Amino acid sequence: MIGAEEAIRALVDAETAAWNARDANALVSLFHPDTVWPWPPDSAAHDLVHNRRETRRIAVSEQGDGAFAVVDVDTLWCHRTTKQPFHWKGRACKVYTKVGEGWLFLFQTGLLEY
Repeated sequence: MIGAEEAIRALVDAETAAWNARDANALVSLFHPDTVWPWPPDSAAHDLVHNRRETRRIAVSEQGDGAFAVVDVDTLWCHRTTKQPFHWKGRACKVYTKVGEGWLFLFQTGLLEY
């Protein structure tokens, strides 16, 4: 059985891989059922140009049932029609909760570099 910190790191990496693969089902499988996430207006709205993420820190609660990961995000989208860039860049705090024997993403702070 892997430890909590390794499990959280694996979730951050799985989220990155899901974005890179444009696999919405894989992405949503990481989310707690109560997670709310806004989506683009349609599946053809944007192309992913690049998606670079680096996990800076992981902290697990003393009780072992909650954790957060500090992740530097540099994700660039481009509108398919207008070619207008849409950049997600900055530091996020991603919060996870233990559900049964596994971990799920619950929410995150907005990126802190605008």
